Amino acid sequence: MKKDEFMSRCFRYSTMFAWLAICIVSLNLSLAVAAQQPPNIVLIFADDQGWRDIGYQGRGFIETPNLDRLAGEGMVFTSGYASAGNCAPSRACLISGNYTPRHDVYAVGSTDRGKQREMRLVPAPNKSGLAKENVTMAEALQAAGYVTGHFGKWHLAGPEGALPSEQGFDVTFDSFGEGELREGSEGNKKGPPDDPKGVFTLTRKACEFIEANQDRPFFCYLAHHAIHGPLQGRAETLEKFKAKTRRKLDPGAMYAACTYDLDASVGMLLAKLDELKLADKTLVAFTSDNGATQAASQEPLRGSKGGYYEGGIREPLIIRWPGVTQPSSTSDVPVINVDFYPTFLAAAGAPVPAGKILDGESLLPLLSGAGPLKRTGIFWHFPGYLDRPVIRGRELDVQTGFRSRPVSVIRKGDWKLHLFHEEWLLDGGRENLAANHAVELYNLAADIGERHDLATVETAKRDELLNDLLAWLAASEAKIPTQPNPKFDPATRKDAGK
Repeated sequence: MKKDEFMSRCFRYSTMFAWLAICIVSLNLSLAVAAQQPPNIVLIFADDQGWRDIGYQGRGFIETPNLDRLAGEGMVFTSGYASAGNCAPSRACLISGNYTPRHDVYAVGSTDRGKQREMRLVPAPNKSGLAKENVTMAEALQAAGYVTGHFGKWHLAGPEGALPSEQGFDVTFDSFGEGELREGSEGNKKGPPDDPKGVFTLTRKACEFIEANQDRPFFCYLAHHAIHGPLQGRAETLEKFKAKTRRKLDPGAMYAACTYDLDASVGMLLAKLDELKLADKTLVAFTSDNGATQAASQEPLRGSKGGYYEGGIREPLIIRWPGVTQPSSTSDVPVINVDFYPTFLAAAGAPVPAGKILDGESLLPLLSGAGPLKRTGIFWHFPGYLDRPVIRGRELDVQTGFRSRPVSVIRKGDWKLHLFHEEWLLDGGRENLAANHAVELYNLAADIGERHDLATVETAKRDELLNDLLAWLAASEAKIPTQPNPKFDPATRKDAGK
């Protein structure tokens, strides 16, 4: 055997054994935790709650005492993210454990939203729901012996999707507080005056499920309609915030009231766990599906719901697991909602379903303090158009009336890169990056507000992230718009062709 071949084999074997050792350590950690007793799992999922719209990292106007308590008893992820900028794709990512290219749910309804004469590309088609054959976290936990319950918004049961009862939930219930809704119902409205958005009805049903199944492992997915519009708060809550002094960037009193009542429902659920002496046996997670609407500024974060600047995708994210998480602990490691699926399986000591690819990574090493994650980056892909521009969005998007145009994004460490496909495909791509503005690069550690584009300054870092992003797009077989839109009118876009 030649020396070069011998050395090559040695390198391959050493690499293989190193990865095997890492896998064994991770498996041992999961088994050691699960061997104590598989925890109950409660996932509380808010609707449109922004990163700043929570007491512990807000400005003082919004109050969330129960979520603040949960944060004080668990771990707060300061760089927690949704996998998409709006409702349906984020929920599809959460429940499937997959980024958007694997399920093709990119938007609510359509990726073709806005004036077609201002779209330079034909958007990739959107699927209306999460396909039945996609094995969900509920199905995986069900197979591991968990009883599963879903309460609230689903938003994945379009013609190409499936109902909660078809995707692993033993119990499913939805309501705005005025009686049970048909399974898989969509839309949004107010509830009764004393039950805004149905937060208390949904929570009561979740508590009944928990009590009925307290003697066996359960997974409770509580997906609220709050604080999605139309906003609603109890009369006494609204008066509380009307009487409170507001500052320039504070939201309105009704916005704060709706958030406060959502928080009160979280308090109901935590109290039920305490009453049943289940708190120490239960992993409780809280996050939101996407950034806030323009009803609440997320400054210093840029943008809001529907966009892929930080204000559209960075979320409050808390996990409390007594005996594993340290009280009042924090992590600034970037994590994303596709991580919940592998985290819950690892906590339960359950295997990944056969043939299932998971895009996330178990957060157990972070939760337990055992070590860092293996991955180096997290990703987003949106191959279409959303109308209604956001405040401090991309200048061109504001001019043309879009929240988002076709874009892919990577965050790697402190760095974040946006790749805009119109300019990349039609204006010279990599060879013309200095002029076509196809790429934006930000250092979030120094510039969390994404105000200073460093794409033409930090070119080595730009190329590193760009190469990683392009490799991910290829590996995930992401659908990328490539066909010029025949309805595009160049007169509407002064930048086109530059």
